[in-house]
Amino acid sequence: MSLPEDSHRRIILHVDMDYFFAQCEERERPQIKGKPVVICVYSARGGDSGAVSTSNYEARKLGIKAGIPISRAKKIAPDAVFLPVNMELYHSISDEVMEMIKNHCGIFEQESVDETFCDITGKVSDFEEAGILAQRIKDEIRQKAGLTCSAGAGPNKLVAKIASDFKKPDGLTVVKPGEVLWFLEPLKITELPGVGKKTGDRLNELGVKTIGGLSKLSIDELIREFGQAKGIWLKQASEGIDDSPVVEREGTEQIGRMTTLKTDTADPDVIIEAINELSGDVHRKLEARKLSFKSVTFVAISTDFKTHTRTHTLSAVAKDLDTIKNTAHVLAKAFLDENPFPLRRVGIRVANLEEKKGQRTLVEF
Repeated sequence: MSLPEDSHRRIILHVDMDYFFAQCEERERPQIKGKPVVICVYSARGGDSGAVSTSNYEARKLGIKAGIPISRAKKIAPDAVFLPVNMELYHSISDEVMEMIKNHCGIFEQESVDETFCDITGKVSDFEEAGILAQRIKDEIRQKAGLTCSAGAGPNKLVAKIASDFKKPDGLTVVKPGEVLWFLEPLKITELPGVGKKTGDRLNELGVKTIGGLSKLSIDELIREFGQAKGIWLKQASEGIDDSPVVEREGTEQIGRMTTLKTDTADPDVIIEAINELSGDVHRKLEARKLSFKSVTFVAISTDFKTHTRTHTLSAVAKDLDTIKNTAHVLAKAFLDENPFPLRRVGIRVANLEEKKGQRTLVEF
């Protein structure tokens, strides 16, 4: 992937969803919004064994942090809402959000389920327009997905990522090339992506507390303390220098869509109708990205918010809509026969994706 023609005049956007896992749960369960919400990874031992994955801002204010034991979190906030991680839900919502962002971008690099870089150099003429585009993306995500995100625009990936975190939650920060040093100078050194506790502690021992302070250390000092590669990187990062390109990457090996049914139902006709619509959406995404698939999954979320899945792996890669629909129909009907209880949401996911190479589809065999 080559850099834009003027690699020194890039405009990079970083979009980061706010407290994504917990926010997805709040969207699905409006009654818990405003309460401390803690997302947990429970261990196989049962009970409250396990650790906190993440939490919303209300819980964080109480001192609940990622990685602490669930049992400790419950002592800190016994009245908080504790929920298990539901990756099916988070991935399906992520697919919706990332598709919205991608439609506004030039080069799109999805970093994780909840953040992405976009090179918008060819989409806007200056940083003022970048701010307008970022706000448009934020508004679309709020209106269509019911979620907030934070965005940062800058002359490179490093500055854009730091900027997106600057005014969280629901923030927007634009840093022009001439403002980079001024923007970075007062920030804590741990605001630099890649500077963890160990490096931060050592820099503190050297009397460095801020990125501006780090920029005053000579490259020889940094190499002596941290080695050549990291020393050079720290010096460049402290000055806001980052030439790494935005590399086209979807960030997922699956494509999916989910929808909330108009009413909770176990009616096969209603569910099949929803599947047909979702299958069309998934197929359009596959076509746009020139991808084929080898597995289809039916996802059902019941009224108690539990997630259930049924997956079928095909004998050969496929790329057509009928294969998605027909496979999903079989999976859904089998699930409903075994579990005749009302569903709140349903979804379709295809995985084991490959770039199309003119292969035949299953229906052609």
